[in-house]
Amino acid sequence: MNRPAALDLVEPLDRQTLGGRTYAQLSDLLISGRMAPGEKISLRQTAEVLGVSIMPVREAVSRLVADGALEVTPNRAVRVRLMTAAQFRDLTQARIAIEGHVAATAARNRNDDDLKSIARAEAEMRSESRAAKPNLPRAVEYNKSFHFAVYEAAHSATLVDIIRALWLKAGPVINLDLRANPERLAKGDAVRFHAKVLAAIKAGDESGAREGIAADINNAAEVILSRGGLPEQ
Repeated sequence: MNRPAALDLVEPLDRQTLGGRTYAQLSDLLISGRMAPGEKISLRQTAEVLGVSIMPVREAVSRLVADGALEVTPNRAVRVRLMTAAQFRDLTQARIAIEGHVAATAARNRNDDDLKSIARAEAEMRSESRAAKPNLPRAVEYNKSFHFAVYEAAHSATLVDIIRALWLKAGPVINLDLRANPERLAKGDAVRFHAKVLAAIKAGDESGAREGIAADINNAAEVILSRGGLPEQ
């Protein structure tokens, strides 16, 4: 029996799995803000750390370049994408519109398990902010966990995928906020907004959830822009 031509386009399953896992792990580093804009990525070192060949790493990096999260420099180095202040403002407005909408949807669709997940993430972030010596990378991770616990509560896989795409670009810049500025964590702005969002979702208050997420995103963006860490052009 002749083999269908379409099968020639199908990659071996183990290669697909490795590529997908590599993409997921690199994506999580970016979304969690554990990599900063301009930070270079060595394909060989990444492959060694992940225990895979260089091929799935190259495939994952190509996908992330297409996603706009990574970029290739003129000398062929791969780095976390640099972003101008104007691009960041545009991204912030998109996040406010989409993430605010999803938070409002979460207030309407959440169940008891969702509330527990959101409350747990909110408590972890609050506890870290009150520590004598906060672990800033951990706080960044807790911030991401809280936001995505809220978004998952909307029960819309499509919307969560859209938000993940936004965070692939925003995550490294958020790194310039909480992780690089311990005084902002101590000040408690993020914790205060998170508490407002949690209370609104518990109460089924769609407007309150939308406004809380919008305020959290906007406040962080204003701090980042005020510090001049992003070039205007």
